[in-house]
Amino acid sequence: MIRPFSYFVGMRFAGSRQRAQLVSFISAISILGLTLGVGLLLTVLSVMNGFDRELRERILGIMPHGAIYHRQGIADWRELRTGLLTNPEFVDAAPFVELQAMLSVGRKVAPIAFFGIDAEQESRVSVIRQFVPAEALAQLQGGGTEGAAIVLGKGVAAKLNVAIGQKITVLVPSRRSASALPEIGAFTLVGLIESGTELDHSLALTSLAAASALSDFPGRVSGLRVKVNDLFSAADIIYRQVRSMEYGYYGSDWSRTHGNLFHAIRISKSLVGLLLFLIVAIAAFNVVSTLVMVVVDKQADIAVLKTLGASSSDITWIFMVHGCFIGLTGTLFGVIFGLAGSLLAADLFNLLERWFGLSLLDSSIYPVSYLPSEIQWPDFLLVTCVALTMSLLASLYPAWRASRVAPAEVLRFE
Repeated sequence: MIRPFSYFVGMRFAGSRQRAQLVSFISAISILGLTLGVGLLLTVLSVMNGFDRELRERILGIMPHGAIYHRQGIADWRELRTGLLTNPEFVDAAPFVELQAMLSVGRKVAPIAFFGIDAEQESRVSVIRQFVPAEALAQLQGGGTEGAAIVLGKGVAAKLNVAIGQKITVLVPSRRSASALPEIGAFTLVGLIESGTELDHSLALTSLAAASALSDFPGRVSGLRVKVNDLFSAADIIYRQVRSMEYGYYGSDWSRTHGNLFHAIRISKSLVGLLLFLIVAIAAFNVVSTLVMVVVDKQADIAVLKTLGASSSDITWIFMVHGCFIGLTGTLFGVIFGLAGSLLAADLFNLLERWFGLSLLDSSIYPVSYLPSEIQWPDFLLVTCVALTMSLLASLYPAWRASRVAPAEVLRFE
Protein backbone atom coordinates (compact mmCIF):
# COMPACT_ATOMS: atom_id res chain seq x y z
CA MET A 1 0.00 0.00 0.00
CA ILE A 2 1.23 3.50 -0.81
CA ARG A 3 2.79 5.37 2.13
CA PRO A 4 2.79 9.17 2.71
CA PHE A 5 6.56 9.10 2.19
CA SER A 6 6.21 7.68 -1.34
CA TYR A 7 3.45 10.14 -2.19
CA PHE A 8 5.47 13.11 -0.92
CA VAL A 9 8.65 12.18 -2.77
CA GLY A 10 6.72 11.27 -5.95
CA MET A 11 5.06 14.69 -6.01
CA ARG A 12 8.44 16.34 -5.34
CA PHE A 13 9.89 14.52 -8.34
CA ALA A 14 6.88 15.51 -10.46
CA GLY A 15 7.24 19.18 -9.50
CA SER A 16 11.02 19.37 -9.65
CA ARG A 17 12.44 21.92 -12.08
CA GLN A 18 16.13 21.81 -11.09
CA ARG A 19 18.80 20.20 -13.26
CA ALA A 20 16.14 18.48 -15.36
CA GLN A 21 15.00 20.91 -18.00
CA LEU A 22 14.75 18.20 -20.65
CA VAL A 23 12.78 15.87 -18.38
CA SER A 24 10.45 18.70 -17.39
CA PHE A 25 9.91 19.56 -21.06
CA ILE A 26 9.12 15.94 -21.96
CA SER A 27 6.74 15.69 -19.00
CA ALA A 28 4.95 18.82 -20.23
CA ILE A 29 4.74 17.34 -23.74
CA SER A 30 3.25 14.12 -22.30
CA ILE A 31 0.63 16.12 -20.42
CA LEU A 32 -0.12 18.22 -23.53
CA GLY A 33 -0.46 15.14 -25.73
CA LEU A 34 -2.85 13.51 -23.27
CA THR A 35 -4.83 16.74 -22.98
CA LEU A 36 -5.24 17.07 -26.75
CA GLY A 37 -6.09 13.39 -27.21
CA VAL A 38 -8.75 13.33 -24.50
CA GLY A 39 -10.16 16.74 -25.47
CA LEU A 40 -10.46 15.93 -29.18
CA LEU A 41 -11.97 12.52 -28.46
CA LEU A 42 -14.65 14.01 -26.22
CA THR A 43 -15.42 16.81 -28.69
CA VAL A 44 -15.79 14.42 -31.63
CA LEU A 45 -17.96 12.03 -29.61
CA SER A 46 -20.22 14.93 -28.65
CA VAL A 47 -20.54 16.01 -32.29
CA MET A 48 -21.42 12.46 -33.38
CA ASN A 49 -23.97 12.29 -30.56
CA GLY A 50 -25.39 15.54 -31.91
CA PHE A 51 -25.83 14.08 -35.41
CA ASP A 52 -27.52 11.05 -33.88
CA ARG A 53 -29.90 13.29 -31.89
CA GLU A 54 -30.76 15.45 -34.91
CA LEU A 55 -31.60 12.36 -36.96
CA ARG A 56 -33.97 11.12 -34.23
CA GLU A 57 -35.55 14.39 -33.17
CA ARG A 58 -35.48 16.57 -36.28
CA ILE A 59 -35.42 14.44 -39.43
CA LEU A 60 -37.51 11.63 -37.94
CA GLY A 61 -39.59 14.26 -36.18
CA ILE A 62 -40.77 15.53 -39.57
CA MET A 63 -40.80 12.22 -41.43
CA PRO A 64 -42.93 9.43 -39.96
CA HIS A 65 -41.65 6.64 -37.72
CA GLY A 66 -43.59 4.43 -40.09
CA ALA A 67 -46.56 4.28 -42.45
CA ILE A 68 -49.32 1.83 -43.33
CA TYR A 69 -50.51 1.87 -46.95
CA HIS A 70 -53.19 0.21 -49.05
CA ARG A 71 -52.60 -0.70 -52.67
CA GLN A 72 -55.92 0.86 -53.76
CA GLY A 73 -55.83 3.79 -51.36
CA ILE A 74 -57.88 4.17 -48.18
CA ALA A 75 -61.39 5.60 -48.39
CA ASP A 76 -62.24 5.77 -44.66
CA TRP A 77 -59.00 6.63 -42.91
CA ARG A 78 -60.75 7.63 -39.68
CA GLU A 79 -62.00 4.10 -39.13
CA LEU A 80 -58.54 2.69 -39.81
CA ARG A 81 -56.96 5.22 -37.43
CA THR A 82 -59.38 4.26 -34.66
CA GLY A 83 -58.50 0.61 -35.16
CA LEU A 84 -54.75 1.27 -35.09
CA LEU A 85 -54.91 3.26 -31.86
CA THR A 86 -56.38 0.26 -30.05
CA ASN A 87 -52.83 -1.09 -30.24
CA PRO A 88 -50.91 0.48 -27.30
CA GLU A 89 -47.68 0.40 -29.30
CA PHE A 90 -49.02 3.20 -31.53
CA VAL A 91 -48.95 6.73 -30.08
CA ASP A 92 -50.98 8.36 -32.87
CA ALA A 93 -51.69 8.24 -36.60
CA ALA A 94 -52.44 10.79 -39.32
CA PRO A 95 -53.61 10.46 -42.95
CA PHE A 96 -51.43 11.41 -45.90
CA VAL A 97 -51.24 11.24 -49.67
CA GLU A 98 -47.80 10.47 -51.06
CA LEU A 99 -46.88 11.39 -54.63
CA GLN A 100 -43.73 11.65 -56.70
CA ALA A 101 -44.06 14.89 -58.60
CA MET A 102 -42.28 17.47 -60.69
CA LEU A 103 -42.49 21.18 -59.87
CA SER A 104 -42.30 23.76 -62.63
CA VAL A 105 -41.78 27.51 -62.41
CA GLY A 106 -41.06 29.10 -65.77
CA ARG A 107 -38.24 27.08 -67.30
CA LYS A 108 -37.05 25.69 -64.01
CA VAL A 109 -38.14 22.26 -62.80
CA ALA A 110 -37.38 20.16 -59.73
CA PRO A 111 -38.36 16.63 -58.69
CA ILE A 112 -40.05 16.48 -55.31
CA ALA A 113 -41.54 14.17 -52.69
CA PHE A 114 -45.07 15.59 -52.62
CA PHE A 115 -47.25 14.95 -49.57
CA GLY A 116 -50.83 15.86 -48.84
CA ILE A 117 -51.51 16.18 -45.12
CA ASP A 118 -54.18 17.17 -42.64
CA ALA A 119 -52.35 19.89 -40.70
CA GLU A 120 -54.22 19.26 -37.45
CA GLN A 121 -53.72 15.50 -37.52
CA GLU A 122 -50.14 15.79 -38.77
CA SER A 123 -49.05 17.81 -35.74
CA ARG A 124 -49.86 14.78 -33.58
CA VAL A 125 -47.29 12.55 -35.27
CA SER A 126 -44.57 15.02 -36.28
CA VAL A 127 -42.89 18.26 -35.24
CA ILE A 128 -43.85 20.03 -38.48
CA ARG A 129 -45.15 23.07 -36.56
CA GLN A 130 -41.60 23.80 -35.38
CA PHE A 131 -40.39 24.38 -38.94
CA VAL A 132 -43.42 25.68 -40.84
CA PRO A 133 -45.20 28.95 -39.93
CA ALA A 134 -48.62 28.42 -38.34
CA GLU A 135 -50.33 30.67 -40.89
CA ALA A 136 -48.90 28.59 -43.74
CA LEU A 137 -50.21 25.35 -42.20
CA ALA A 138 -53.60 26.98 -41.73
CA GLN A 139 -53.78 27.60 -45.49
CA LEU A 140 -53.15 23.95 -46.36
CA GLN A 141 -56.83 23.26 -46.97
CA GLY A 142 -59.31 23.22 -49.82
CA GLY A 143 -60.23 20.49 -52.23
CA GLY A 144 -59.38 21.94 -55.63
CA THR A 145 -56.10 21.98 -57.51
CA GLU A 146 -56.48 25.50 -58.85
CA GLY A 147 -54.75 27.94 -56.52
CA ALA A 148 -54.38 25.40 -53.70
CA ALA A 149 -51.72 26.18 -51.09
CA ILE A 150 -48.31 24.52 -51.12
CA VAL A 151 -45.39 24.63 -48.70
CA LEU A 152 -41.90 23.97 -50.06
CA GLY A 153 -38.58 23.12 -48.51
CA LYS A 154 -36.33 26.17 -48.44
CA GLY A 155 -33.75 24.48 -50.68
CA VAL A 156 -36.36 23.59 -53.30
CA ALA A 157 -37.68 27.16 -53.32
CA ALA A 158 -34.14 28.48 -53.79
CA LYS A 159 -33.54 26.06 -56.67
CA LEU A 160 -36.72 27.20 -58.41
CA ASN A 161 -36.08 30.84 -57.44
CA VAL A 162 -39.67 31.17 -56.27
CA ALA A 163 -41.00 33.44 -53.51
CA ILE A 164 -44.05 33.24 -51.28
CA GLY A 165 -47.18 34.20 -53.21
CA GLN A 166 -45.95 32.93 -56.58
CA LYS A 167 -47.69 30.25 -58.63
CA ILE A 168 -46.17 26.78 -59.04
CA THR A 169 -47.22 24.07 -61.47
CA VAL A 170 -47.20 20.50 -60.18
CA LEU A 171 -47.05 17.54 -62.56
CA VAL A 172 -47.83 14.08 -61.18
CA PRO A 173 -47.22 11.08 -63.47
CA SER A 174 -49.62 8.15 -63.30
CA ARG A 175 -48.32 5.04 -61.56
CA ARG A 176 -50.88 2.78 -63.20
CA SER A 177 -50.02 3.56 -66.83
CA ALA A 178 -46.79 4.86 -68.28
CA SER A 179 -48.65 6.14 -71.34
CA ALA A 180 -51.23 8.16 -69.38
CA LEU A 181 -50.86 11.92 -69.32
CA PRO A 182 -49.69 13.39 -66.01
CA GLU A 183 -52.11 15.16 -63.71
CA ILE A 184 -51.44 18.89 -63.54
CA GLY A 185 -52.29 21.26 -60.72
CA ALA A 186 -51.66 24.95 -60.05
CA PHE A 187 -50.57 25.86 -56.52
CA THR A 188 -49.69 29.02 -54.63
CA LEU A 189 -46.60 29.04 -52.42
CA VAL A 190 -47.66 30.05 -48.89
CA GLY A 191 -44.70 29.04 -46.75
CA LEU A 192 -41.26 27.43 -46.48
CA ILE A 193 -39.94 24.47 -44.52
CA GLU A 194 -36.75 25.54 -42.75
CA SER A 195 -35.50 22.54 -40.79
CA GLY A 196 -31.81 22.87 -41.65
CA THR A 197 -31.82 19.25 -42.84
CA GLU A 198 -31.78 17.37 -46.14
CA LEU A 199 -35.61 17.51 -46.15
CA ASP A 200 -35.42 21.17 -47.14
CA HIS A 201 -34.24 20.01 -50.58
CA SER A 202 -36.79 17.28 -51.25
CA LEU A 203 -40.11 17.97 -49.53
CA ALA A 204 -43.36 19.72 -50.49
CA LEU A 205 -46.66 19.76 -48.58
CA THR A 206 -50.23 20.53 -49.55
CA SER A 207 -53.69 19.61 -48.31
CA LEU A 208 -55.09 16.08 -48.36
CA ALA A 209 -57.82 17.02 -50.80
CA ALA A 210 -55.52 18.77 -53.28
CA ALA A 211 -53.00 15.93 -53.32
CA SER A 212 -55.70 13.26 -53.52
CA ALA A 213 -57.22 14.97 -56.58
CA LEU A 214 -53.89 14.49 -58.40
CA SER A 215 -53.42 10.87 -57.34
CA ASP A 216 -54.47 7.65 -59.07
CA PHE A 217 -57.26 7.26 -56.48
CA PRO A 218 -59.03 10.63 -56.12
CA GLY A 219 -60.91 11.02 -52.86
CA ARG A 220 -58.71 8.49 -51.08
CA VAL A 221 -55.52 8.76 -49.04
CA SER A 222 -52.37 6.72 -49.60
CA GLY A 223 -52.19 5.61 -45.97
CA LEU A 224 -51.59 6.62 -42.39
CA ARG A 225 -48.37 7.92 -40.88
CA VAL A 226 -47.84 6.38 -37.47
CA LYS A 227 -45.87 7.39 -34.43
CA VAL A 228 -44.78 4.49 -32.22
CA ASN A 229 -43.70 4.43 -28.59
CA ASP A 230 -40.36 2.77 -29.39
CA LEU A 231 -38.58 4.24 -32.41
CA PHE A 232 -36.11 1.36 -32.72
CA SER A 233 -38.88 -1.26 -32.68
CA ALA A 234 -40.89 0.49 -35.42
CA ALA A 235 -40.14 -2.17 -38.05
CA ASP A 236 -41.36 -5.03 -35.84
CA ILE A 237 -44.43 -3.10 -34.62
CA ILE A 238 -45.58 -2.24 -38.15
CA TYR A 239 -44.83 -5.75 -39.44
CA ARG A 240 -46.97 -7.35 -36.73
CA GLN A 241 -49.77 -4.85 -37.35
CA VAL A 242 -49.85 -5.37 -41.13
CA ARG A 243 -49.89 -9.15 -40.71
CA SER A 244 -53.10 -8.84 -38.70
CA MET A 245 -54.82 -6.76 -41.40
CA GLU A 246 -56.61 -7.85 -44.56
CA TYR A 247 -54.97 -8.27 -47.95
CA GLY A 248 -53.84 -5.08 -49.69
CA TYR A 249 -52.26 -3.38 -46.71
CA TYR A 250 -48.50 -3.06 -46.41
CA GLY A 251 -46.15 -1.05 -44.26
CA SER A 252 -42.89 0.85 -44.22
CA ASP A 253 -40.76 2.34 -41.46
CA TRP A 254 -38.01 4.92 -41.01
CA SER A 255 -35.22 2.33 -41.25
CA ARG A 256 -36.00 1.87 -44.96
CA THR A 257 -35.67 5.57 -45.73
CA HIS A 258 -33.10 6.78 -43.18
CA GLY A 259 -31.73 3.55 -41.72
CA ASN A 260 -28.53 3.77 -43.76
CA LEU A 261 -27.90 7.27 -42.45
CA PHE A 262 -28.46 6.16 -38.86
CA HIS A 263 -26.09 3.20 -39.23
CA ALA A 264 -23.51 5.39 -40.98
CA ILE A 265 -23.55 7.81 -38.03
CA ARG A 266 -23.19 4.96 -35.53
CA ILE A 267 -20.36 3.31 -37.49
CA SER A 268 -18.59 6.66 -37.96
CA LYS A 269 -18.82 7.32 -34.24
CA SER A 270 -17.33 3.90 -33.49
CA LEU A 271 -14.49 4.21 -36.03
CA VAL A 272 -13.59 7.80 -35.15
CA GLY A 273 -13.80 6.93 -31.46
CA LEU A 274 -11.46 3.97 -31.98
CA LEU A 275 -8.90 6.08 -33.86
CA LEU A 276 -8.95 8.80 -31.22
CA PHE A 277 -8.72 6.21 -28.45
CA LEU A 278 -5.50 5.06 -30.12
CA ILE A 279 -4.26 8.65 -30.02
CA VAL A 280 -5.08 8.76 -26.30
CA ALA A 281 -3.25 5.45 -25.87
CA ILE A 282 -0.16 6.82 -27.64
CA ALA A 283 -0.27 9.97 -25.51
CA ALA A 284 -0.68 7.91 -22.35
CA PHE A 285 2.22 5.64 -23.18
CA ASN A 286 4.44 8.66 -23.70
CA VAL A 287 4.47 8.50 -19.93
CA VAL A 288 6.75 5.47 -20.31
CA SER A 289 9.50 7.42 -22.07
CA THR A 290 9.06 10.34 -19.69
CA LEU A 291 9.38 8.22 -16.59
CA VAL A 292 12.29 6.21 -17.98
CA MET A 293 14.18 9.48 -18.47
CA VAL A 294 13.19 10.56 -14.96
CA VAL A 295 14.52 7.25 -13.59
CA VAL A 296 17.83 7.78 -15.42
CA ASP A 297 18.02 11.37 -14.23
CA LYS A 298 17.14 10.50 -10.63
CA GLN A 299 19.35 7.41 -10.21
CA ALA A 300 21.56 9.13 -7.65
CA ASP A 301 18.50 10.26 -5.67
CA ILE A 302 17.04 6.75 -5.83
CA ALA A 303 20.33 5.31 -4.56
CA VAL A 304 20.44 7.78 -1.66
CA LEU A 305 16.82 6.98 -0.74
CA LYS A 306 17.56 3.26 -0.73
CA THR A 307 20.69 3.84 1.36
CA LEU A 308 18.56 5.74 3.89
CA GLY A 309 16.17 2.77 4.17
CA ALA A 310 13.57 3.17 1.40
CA SER A 311 12.34 -0.19 0.18
CA SER A 312 11.90 -1.29 -3.42
CA SER A 313 8.11 -0.94 -3.03
CA ASP A 314 8.60 2.63 -1.79
CA ILE A 315 10.60 3.47 -4.91
CA THR A 316 7.99 1.76 -7.10
CA TRP A 317 5.21 3.83 -5.56
CA ILE A 318 7.23 7.05 -5.93
CA PHE A 319 7.31 6.66 -9.70
CA MET A 320 3.76 5.35 -9.86
CA VAL A 321 2.70 8.59 -8.15
CA HIS A 322 4.74 10.58 -10.69
CA GLY A 323 3.14 8.76 -13.62
CA CYS A 324 -0.35 9.07 -12.19
CA PHE A 325 0.24 12.78 -11.65
CA ILE A 326 1.02 13.19 -15.36
CA GLY A 327 -2.03 11.09 -16.32
CA LEU A 328 -4.37 12.85 -13.92
CA THR A 329 -3.21 16.32 -14.96
CA GLY A 330 -3.43 15.55 -18.69
CA THR A 331 -6.83 13.89 -18.32
CA LEU A 332 -8.23 16.73 -16.20
CA PHE A 333 -7.15 19.38 -18.70
CA GLY A 334 -8.40 17.13 -21.51
CA VAL A 335 -11.86 16.84 -19.96
CA ILE A 336 -12.00 20.62 -19.55
CA PHE A 337 -10.88 21.06 -23.16
CA GLY A 338 -13.42 18.47 -24.36
CA LEU A 339 -16.23 20.10 -22.41
CA ALA A 340 -15.37 23.52 -23.83
CA GLY A 341 -15.02 22.09 -27.33
CA SER A 342 -18.38 20.33 -27.09
CA LEU A 343 -20.15 23.48 -25.89
CA LEU A 344 -18.48 25.82 -28.39
CA ALA A 345 -18.20 23.53 -31.44
CA ALA A 346 -21.31 24.90 -33.17
CA ASP A 347 -20.35 28.55 -32.56
CA LEU A 348 -16.78 28.02 -33.75
CA PHE A 349 -18.05 26.20 -36.84
CA ASN A 350 -20.40 29.07 -37.68
CA LEU A 351 -17.59 31.57 -37.10
CA LEU A 352 -15.31 29.72 -39.53
CA GLU A 353 -18.07 29.67 -42.16
CA ARG A 354 -18.55 33.43 -41.83
CA TRP A 355 -14.82 34.18 -41.89
CA PHE A 356 -14.12 32.18 -45.03
CA GLY A 357 -17.52 32.66 -46.68
CA LEU A 358 -17.99 28.93 -47.10
CA SER A 359 -20.84 26.51 -46.54
CA LEU A 360 -18.98 23.53 -45.10
CA LEU A 361 -22.13 21.50 -44.46
CA ASP A 362 -24.65 21.81 -47.29
CA SER A 363 -27.93 20.10 -46.37
CA SER A 364 -28.33 19.06 -50.02
CA ILE A 365 -25.32 16.78 -49.44
CA TYR A 366 -25.14 16.24 -45.68
CA PRO A 367 -28.01 15.34 -43.31
CA VAL A 368 -27.94 18.78 -41.67
CA SER A 369 -26.53 22.20 -42.54
CA TYR A 370 -25.06 22.95 -39.10
CA LEU A 371 -22.77 21.25 -36.61
CA PRO A 372 -24.79 19.73 -33.78
CA SER A 373 -23.32 18.70 -30.44
CA GLU A 374 -24.69 16.80 -27.47
CA ILE A 375 -22.77 16.09 -24.27
CA GLN A 376 -23.35 12.62 -22.89
CA TRP A 377 -21.74 12.19 -19.49
CA PRO A 378 -21.23 8.40 -19.82
CA ASP A 379 -18.85 9.18 -22.71
CA PHE A 380 -16.90 11.59 -20.49
CA LEU A 381 -16.74 9.03 -17.68
CA LEU A 382 -15.60 6.25 -20.02
CA VAL A 383 -12.86 8.34 -21.65
CA THR A 384 -11.63 9.59 -18.26
CA CYS A 385 -11.43 6.07 -16.84
CA VAL A 386 -9.65 4.72 -19.93
CA ALA A 387 -7.10 7.58 -19.99
CA LEU A 388 -6.31 7.18 -16.27
CA THR A 389 -6.04 3.41 -16.59
CA MET A 390 -3.66 3.72 -19.55
CA SER A 391 -1.53 6.20 -17.61
CA LEU A 392 -1.39 3.84 -14.64
CA LEU A 393 -0.38 0.91 -16.84
CA ALA A 394 2.24 3.04 -18.58
CA SER A 395 3.81 3.81 -15.19
CA LEU A 396 4.37 0.17 -14.23
CA TYR A 397 7.53 -0.57 -16.22
CA PRO A 398 9.47 2.64 -15.33
CA ALA A 399 8.48 2.21 -11.66
CA TRP A 400 9.68 -1.38 -11.66
CA ARG A 401 12.93 -0.35 -13.34
CA ALA A 402 13.46 2.36 -10.71
CA SER A 403 13.00 -0.21 -7.95
CA ARG A 404 15.82 -2.31 -9.49
CA VAL A 405 18.44 0.44 -9.25
CA ALA A 406 21.47 -0.81 -7.27
CA PRO A 407 22.71 1.92 -4.87
CA ALA A 408 26.31 0.65 -4.83
CA GLU A 409 26.64 0.74 -8.61
CA VAL A 410 25.23 4.28 -8.86
CA LEU A 411 27.02 5.87 -5.88
CA ARG A 412 30.38 4.45 -6.89
CA PHE A 413 30.56 6.99 -9.75
CA GLU A 414 29.20 9.97 -7.81
